[in-house]
Amino acid sequence: MNARGKILRLPPNRVWRTYPGGRTLETLAGAAAPADTHLAEDWIASTTRAMNRGREQIAEGVSQVCVGLDPTPHDFAHLLASDPDYFLGTAHVKKFGASPQLLVKFLDSGTRLHFQVHPTREFARKFLQSPSGKTEAYHVLAVRAGTPGSEPTGYIYVGFQRPPSRDKLRRMIEAQDIAAIEACFDKIAVQPGDTFIIPGSTPHALGAGVFMVEIQEPSDLVVRFEFERAGYVLPESARFMERGLEFCLDVFNFAPLTPADLDARVRCRPRLLKDLGAGSWTDELIGTAQTDRFRVTKTHLVGPVVKDETTCTIAIVTAGRVTVEAGGETHRLNPFEKFFLPAGIGRVTLTPESHAEILECHPPIA
Repeated sequence: MNARGKILRLPPNRVWRTYPGGRTLETLAGAAAPADTHLAEDWIASTTRAMNRGREQIAEGVSQVCVGLDPTPHDFAHLLASDPDYFLGTAHVKKFGASPQLLVKFLDSGTRLHFQVHPTREFARKFLQSPSGKTEAYHVLAVRAGTPGSEPTGYIYVGFQRPPSRDKLRRMIEAQDIAAIEACFDKIAVQPGDTFIIPGSTPHALGAGVFMVEIQEPSDLVVRFEFERAGYVLPESARFMERGLEFCLDVFNFAPLTPADLDARVRCRPRLLKDLGAGSWTDELIGTAQTDRFRVTKTHLVGPVVKDETTCTIAIVTAGRVTVEAGGETHRLNPFEKFFLPAGIGRVTLTPESHAEILECHPPIA
């Protein structure tokens, strides 16, 4: 089919995870009785296969997309491969091939996630035969209200503030002394609108009740050094990337991450990138100063804005309602609906009903 000049609409693409969550995603989908399940994430414009031990026979992760107003679903990876220069840009394809080279997700945590760490790109290439590691970023959309007696919501753990020695961490993990592991971290409060970057090799965990967009390198590589959450026990093959604990201890950055470091290197503050006129503007949330793995911007719309980008964009309406006009078609998008703008689409007009915000996730610079 001819997809040129049209946006790609992105229906839900729920993916099974080892932790419960997703109640917010069910609410957005109009479920009669929203509940947390293990379908806790929605992978957005994804060409990445999910790695779920025991579920290898189930194809999970790669998105189905709809071209323009046509409701017919298409495999996103196959569609990109059919015209990669148009969808991704010639320079991008020359450097990265027919992959967006990033993975974007809705993540909705029903409980605190496992303590975990991801390899850097350099480690993944040298030891895991993977082109990508997993530096990731969080953009917080909402935090659930706490209930009496429940675990507090609205926090993350990032980096060791009180790092253990390698031997001590090994003993903590072997004994599953979670209280001792948790004592190595400080809680970092989060609220809607916050953005954080978590470089590869940084131990971390996301607290309960956080609904966010996660932007990351396109891999599912993870070392989970906590084995049980919410009654689910990880199989051994899902803990240490099938390499063993001693190997995985090399993934960790044991350097202390001080409060000043957290503020300077982890928390990402908006920076005005472009004045779009008539009260609209684009902020840079994550740029080359933070990472070369991906870029994240947010456009604030007060009136109509014409976009004419030359790189592809995964876009999510994070506030308000927006009308998107492209290729002679008009799309009215509600909060948390998402779409893909091909690199070669040309002029796209974005018109808010009043004030609206669009989070824009971009691949690395080619």
